[in-house]
Amino acid sequence: MRVLVVGDLMMDHYIWGSCERISPEAPVQVVATQKQSKRLGGAGNVVANLIDLGANVSVASVLGDDAVGDEIESMLNNLGADTSLLLREKGRISGIKSRVMASHQQVVRIDSESVADISNASEFCEAVAKSIDKFDIVLLSDYAKGVLSKPVCTGVIALAKKAGKMVLVDPKGKDYSKYRGATLLTPNRKEASEASGIKITDEASLKSAITWLKDEINLKYGLITLSEEGIALLDDKPHIFPAIAKEVFDVTGAGDTVLATLGYMLASGADIKEAVRVANLAAAVVVAKVGSATASFSEIEELLRSQASAGFERKIKSVTELEAILAHRGQKRVVFTNGCFDILHPGHARYLSKARDFGDILIVGLNSDASVKRLKGEARPINSQNDRACLLAALGFVDYIVIFDEDTPLDLIAKLRPDVLVKGADYAGKEVVGSEIVGDVRLVEFEDGKSTSGIIQRIIDANK
Repeated sequence: MRVLVVGDLMMDHYIWGSCERISPEAPVQVVATQKQSKRLGGAGNVVANLIDLGANVSVASVLGDDAVGDEIESMLNNLGADTSLLLREKGRISGIKSRVMASHQQVVRIDSESVADISNASEFCEAVAKSIDKFDIVLLSDYAKGVLSKPVCTGVIALAKKAGKMVLVDPKGKDYSKYRGATLLTPNRKEASEASGIKITDEASLKSAITWLKDEINLKYGLITLSEEGIALLDDKPHIFPAIAKEVFDVTGAGDTVLATLGYMLASGADIKEAVRVANLAAAVVVAKVGSATASFSEIEELLRSQASAGFERKIKSVTELEAILAHRGQKRVVFTNGCFDILHPGHARYLSKARDFGDILIVGLNSDASVKRLKGEARPINSQNDRACLLAALGFVDYIVIFDEDTPLDLIAKLRPDVLVKGADYAGKEVVGSEIVGDVRLVEFEDGKSTSGIIQRIIDANK
């Protein structure tokens, strides 16, 4: 598909480091830089999503006549995007958002950008007019940084409609009149409430808001994204397409993915319902990643396959994967416990269920086969580490399983930094490994008569 993306370009700059001390100059963290990374943000993330889907993409925007602008243009070219419609404005500051990350937590964000409306709107629209016929669809990605001013929006939408092209808009702000006549908008619940003046609290208010958007802004389709609930669509009547995601690690850029996927699907001839279904799948792919991300059709197909099979096995993670996931835990309390769980029995299930009640995310550290042999003897484990992990993953109250090879989970606890550490009540009066790292230690009573050793002994006795 040949897609034109019009909107605000910016760069997301990450400074990764560690913090071991507080500054003597002020009560602030001293972050020792370890690495830096840069990626395209704003409309640039829409471009990246489209290219991952296989589209030929041109991008129309205005950058400053500066080094950051040069770098953004170079990054777009490296992706394979056509940048012939990029204009420069003297005195404008190209957008860059620098985030300082200490031990996977964002400490501060520093923005450098211009947000005033571009001064060369007429020249910009003239450049778009000369090439509008070669595109299958036009996407407007508005981040309220001045490119999609009212003259630009109304001008580009009029040009696209005259050329018979659909226009999809990811809107910003409360005044949607500048998007009048577009094919559809992709506001989230909060944005739609602010624009329509209708607080969305139930199905009736959702229908009122989405109808208002469709009629007042003269759209072909009314659409509102509902985060974990999915996407609401109004064509001849309202439909809600449930969200697909089962694991949400980071919602950054999910709106860009929805816009890009809807655009690609509609340009390829799909009807609106099929386009929304695929956009839901693409969103499920990206929210399961960390940071602004993209979704390819191969990843969407893999998600469908995993849903059809044992999707719960996706709970089994490496230490590195869990560190990345927990970096975005927000206010959620992480609970950690560990064990061999050789033959899973009701006592294990009730213990883990109680552990989950102490927080929002339950991680189970599972001793590897080699670790179990050192602790229990050569005859153990009965079940392999992969089989044990799979059975634990099937329990709804277990969120993640991570296999460790050491005799104790001390290193694992040091890396994951949970909020709560759970052990059996037989540890009362004893030192719990990791308690020096995790201040909140909870002890849970084991169920009498329920143990792996007891089960093994009964099997042996039964076969004598």
